[in-house]
Amino acid sequence: MIALGCDHGAYALKEKVKAYLLEKGHQVEDFGTYSTESCDYSDFGTAAAHAVASGQCERGIVLCTTGIGISISANKVRGIRCALCTDPLMAELTRAHNDANMLALGAQITGDMLSLCIVETWLNTPFEGGRHQRRVDKIKALEQE
Repeated sequence: MIALGCDHGAYALKEKVKAYLLEKGHQVEDFGTYSTESCDYSDFGTAAAHAVASGQCERGIVLCTTGIGISISANKVRGIRCALCTDPLMAELTRAHNDANMLALGAQITGDMLSLCIVETWLNTPFEGGRHQRRVDKIKALEQE
């Protein structure tokens, strides 16, 4: 199950990502927003992040105009490693090296087609483990301080 969350500035892109995910056979939990009416990205980013952190959803994708605010919000939830990616290489490396469990996209930064390529790469790249596990464990330990 993939959690989705966005603000009004990324509503249209979220709907395209959602349709793409469903077309590819993924289950989706949509935490909103559900329109282009002005709202606060943090409400929807943290709702999706809590679903991932609790295990309700395996991974999450959050979107806002730039992807910055919603990624910051998601990363405030313990257990979340949300990466803002603007190209497929970033998506590949954040999965392979950081075991990112959430992806952030900026609707006005990446176009629809590039965003879908980023999503596809992020979903299909496994975590490498090995030396990267040590580093992810150190990030996890910071949450215990």
